[in-house]
Amino acid sequence: MAGSDRAAPAPAPDTVKILIAGGFGVGKTTMVGSVSEISPLRTEEPLTAAGLDVDDLAGIEEKRATTVALDFGRITIGRELVLYLFGTPGQQRFWFMWNDLAIGALGAVVLVDVRRPETSFAAIDFFERRGIPFVVGVNGFHGEHPYPAEDIREALALPDHVQVLMFDARERASCRDVLIALIDRLIDAAAGATAS
Repeated sequence: MAGSDRAAPAPAPDTVKILIAGGFGVGKTTMVGSVSEISPLRTEEPLTAAGLDVDDLAGIEEKRATTVALDFGRITIGRELVLYLFGTPGQQRFWFMWNDLAIGALGAVVLVDVRRPETSFAAIDFFERRGIPFVVGVNGFHGEHPYPAEDIREALALPDHVQVLMFDARERASCRDVLIALIDRLIDAAAGATAS
């Protein structure tokens, strides 16, 4: 309409699907809940005696519930970008869901618990095989980071281009910084693909 004082509507922000993955009890639900600007969707159920022979609670004996499908949260980064966060279930019996959760994901954060680093190998392998860029977040349980990033990189046999970040899944700012590092990685990957 000519002469209208109405401003053009702001463009809708771009949305990016991100997976938060890792082993059982590594802090995925905690991370999604800490950083999400909405009340996160959680599919946690209490651990029961039926799972005693299946669930390895070594090092996480205090754990009382587990994610049986996914966690979902959202975080807005600036006016132009919204991240949809999907936390994967960590127990092996639920890994079949990872393929469906990965559809449309541009990147991932693989969480590592240094008390049980072997629980992260499956997630690292999953994203490497699918060519989905990821960063590694080392969750400092009880605020502790007993090993430097390079020792963790070596223990997990990570290539140099995979960033290893120390963080605390209970702290919003710490989680946000890990997500920003992943977005930077995705931008670099996109720029490299465009230049090729």
